[in-house]
Amino acid sequence: MKTRLAAFLAFTICALAAPPAIAQDTINLRFAHSLSTNEPFHQAAEYFAKNMQERTKGRVQIKVYPGEQLGSLKDTMDMIRQGSNVMVSTDSGYLADFVPDFGILNGPYLLKEPAEFKKLLASDWYKELVAKAHTAGFQVLAFNWYFGARQIIADRPLRNLNDLKGLSIRVPPVPMFIETFKALGTRGITLNFSEVYTALQQKVVDAAEAPLPTLYGVKLYETSKVISMTSHFTAFLGVSMNASVFDKLPPDVKAALLEEANKAGEYMAKLTQERERNVVKDFEAKGVKIVNDVDIPQLQKATAVVYTQFPKWTPGLYDRVRKILGQ
Repeated sequence: MKTRLAAFLAFTICALAAPPAIAQDTINLRFAHSLSTNEPFHQAAEYFAKNMQERTKGRVQIKVYPGEQLGSLKDTMDMIRQGSNVMVSTDSGYLADFVPDFGILNGPYLLKEPAEFKKLLASDWYKELVAKAHTAGFQVLAFNWYFGARQIIADRPLRNLNDLKGLSIRVPPVPMFIETFKALGTRGITLNFSEVYTALQQKVVDAAEAPLPTLYGVKLYETSKVISMTSHFTAFLGVSMNASVFDKLPPDVKAALLEEANKAGEYMAKLTQERERNVVKDFEAKGVKIVNDVDIPQLQKATAVVYTQFPKWTPGLYDRVRKILGQ
């Protein structure tokens, strides 16, 4: 009798401890990015996670990790390559380490306006890039997450090449950034984004660059008081994950990830453009001077050489991209 009772109790405890049937089928994904929680990207990431949960009736759970909580972008890209179930926001320059042609998506003064980027994403050329990335181990879910035009924050105005000459500026460890700021006569110093505030505060670098909402989101106005509107890059970010992890997901989940990632990108574009319009007033309220009379044609001419510095690119890549853009 005691043996039967013990067996019954053991069965009952196991039954109560076991998760419900739906939990056994739950797909848990982590979404890592380097930005603060008050930026459009984080809001779009949470929007993406919420929509995936609702669309799959709780079967897909995405937890967002902002501010490099899972490590630097390079760290998380390595995690993806090793097969981790992590999604990451990625600049095209990082994917260029595996598919070199991706690098041109973030070229200096490539776009006349952000809307032109849609032409690239709709092209057969972009589909080829995504296929190559998959072969390299990355599934690109979307690349329409508009990050904004990148500007430079420093302690003095930067209107032309003379002002930029010799400037030490934080750049990510990405060849496109390094070559662009080399062409502008600056001294690029590679640092993780989480180190930028301290680097400016301690005068390790003279300047940093990022879209306006990001510069404001990490409170760089506390370290530097002049923003020069160089608009050197029109930045879009992608969302990618491990290709094998993606391939093993159910077809409906794969379709949902692709569709909802692109939907979240459109949502982010609206947030970013609205924030770009309003954040200038916020900067000015913090005592930051906005310099608009930058000699853009001079900077554009100086950075044209950058497109000749990538021997691993497919021959004729720049001309093909310009043709897609109608330039």
